[in-house]
Amino acid sequence: MGLDTRDDVRNLAIIAHVDHGKTTLVDAMLWQSGIFRENQTVADRVLDSIDLEREKGITIMAKNMSITFRGTRINVVDTPGHADFGGEVERTLKMVDGVMLLVDASEGPLPQTRFVLRKALEAGLVPIVVINKIDRADARPRQVLNEVYDLFIDLDATEDQLDFPVLYCNARRGSCRREPDGADETLLPLFEQIIRTIPAPRHDPSAPPQFLVTMLDYDDYLGRLALGRLVNGTLRKGQDVAQIRIDGSIARGRVSGVFGFEGPRRVELDGARPGDIVAVSGIESASIGETLSDPEDPRPLPPLKVDEPTLAFVISVNDSPLAGTEGRFVTSAKLRERLFREILTNVSIRVEETESPDSFKISGRGELQLAILVEMMRREGYELSVGKPQILTRTIDSTSFLRGPE
Repeated sequence: MGLDTRDDVRNLAIIAHVDHGKTTLVDAMLWQSGIFRENQTVADRVLDSIDLEREKGITIMAKNMSITFRGTRINVVDTPGHADFGGEVERTLKMVDGVMLLVDASEGPLPQTRFVLRKALEAGLVPIVVINKIDRADARPRQVLNEVYDLFIDLDATEDQLDFPVLYCNARRGSCRREPDGADETLLPLFEQIIRTIPAPRHDPSAPPQFLVTMLDYDDYLGRLALGRLVNGTLRKGQDVAQIRIDGSIARGRVSGVFGFEGPRRVELDGARPGDIVAVSGIESASIGETLSDPEDPRPLPPLKVDEPTLAFVISVNDSPLAGTEGRFVTSAKLRERLFREILTNVSIRVEETESPDSFKISGRGELQLAILVEMMRREGYELSVGKPQILTRTIDSTSFLRGPE
């Protein structure tokens, strides 16, 4: 039996280098979609929900939102723009069918743009290009577009991927142009282009439910939430499911709730259909990369593949003369609990025990990712000592290489 298409949903991720206006454009899309009331008070950069994201102006954690345009639900995933958060990127791209590449009209594509775009093109996703900050005095949209073409060619994009549509935006004003020197419009052309270009989800109507867990969240009332995309079948409250773990073992569970998104808010749904990006509660032991399926016909989806860590350091208990003067959590037990909780939701970080019970080896994708982890722990009240970073290598045929993608 062939695949069916669900035409009332589009799933896309937004790719951009730091400070190219991605989160500002998302704000404008939310406002113009009618999600917020005119007199509603909403913070700028609504998807930057972590204090560090607002302070540094970067996206650290991937986040979901959705808008409805002419009867079609557009699920948008805000992806981190830095290679150090590659684990977030790789998970995000598993949920979508296309990407919006946002590029500054003056700076053009920068290194972090290259990293995330490479992942998207390798996954076969369909691109839309948006050249932002078209109002800048030093804007050079035509040259930047040529640089984008060069980047696509350098990344071995297919002919279909090279035939991408281009729009020109001023995200701060919420305006869009079809041509560099064209008239300013609302974001209507962007919404229309998303519907035309991003493929609608396809699914096998004869397959059982298949839900790939790509993110985890926690709610004080609901407990652990498994976020991901329902590839086939349906999910509803009270449904029994098979939890297919990474090692192939299977456990039974029951869905206690299904939640979708209205703008950035999570809302309870009666159920989910193929192509929906939702959060599922009730599966307390869910882990990233697992599949929820039919207990009578469990079919796992391909597991997530994440690039290996490239950098490591040792975190240990603060044993300085000033120990205990700043933080609330100062023991190795508390430190261990926090670090192993981190790897439940962050697949790109690894934690290993060391010979000392007071020290732990932490491996990650880069300095920024590890620095963010340390700063978040410090703000949560943990006292710790951090060792010198070390580059990780691996040996292939008796030759050592910097560790990285296969």
